[in-house]
Amino acid sequence: MSQINNLITTLKQLLKSEGITYKMLANALDMSEANVKRMFASQNFALTRLEAICEHLNIAISDLFIMAQERLEKLSQLTDAQEQELLDNPKLLLVAVCVRDGWKFEEIIDYYDIDEFACIRLMAKLDKLRIIDLLPNNRYRSLIAQDFRWIPGGRLERFMEQEVMVKFMAPRQNEPWIFRFYLRGRYSQNSIEIIQRKLNRVTKEAAQLNIDDQSLPLAQRQHTGMLLAMRPWEPSLFEKMRRLK
Repeated sequence: MSQINNLITTLKQLLKSEGITYKMLANALDMSEANVKRMFASQNFALTRLEAICEHLNIAISDLFIMAQERLEKLSQLTDAQEQELLDNPKLLLVAVCVRDGWKFEEIIDYYDIDEFACIRLMAKLDKLRIIDLLPNNRYRSLIAQDFRWIPGGRLERFMEQEVMVKFMAPRQNEPWIFRFYLRGRYSQNSIEIIQRKLNRVTKEAAQLNIDDQSLPLAQRQHTGMLLAMRPWEPSLFEKMRRLK
């Protein structure tokens, strides 16, 4: 990815995370929405215009360059082959999830049935896959970006849907829900976009809290799953009652 492309992609992600649309940005910059779209599509920004956008995001332009560089160095998505390697080795997938959540080496081998040498080999494999930088004394630096996502429709996403989400929605008798909420309705496209922006903010805040809590001892943190979803949907029970046209 070119540096300019990476910079603009980072800028787009920042705007999206703040729920700022092209139309809202156009109003703030006193420009037409079409000109803003054209500017992003062509990736042709005057420095003063870039600075104005950063000011609207309440960041310095130097912060944008730092964020873009950090994004370039971190992994936002695996390749199909990398996803397959994780699926082929459940313990490798387990350790990958642990390092994503900031577990220390000692915490992994203490909590799970993985001995020290096996864990070293697994972390060396993650280093080879460029998921972590393995450092001396079994320390590591995560190379996974905060906005990391599985390949849409890919192997790991299908695994998550089939093996994780289905079981997540059917807890065992002794597993209480911390929070559960279901709401349906008929919404306009504008309302749907508002809900999407709010959900994006929640996921961003949840990801940051996970990072913040990584400094706490493992005993003070608990495994917690959170599933946020929204899609066009009607219960099949109701769908069968639709009047045929």
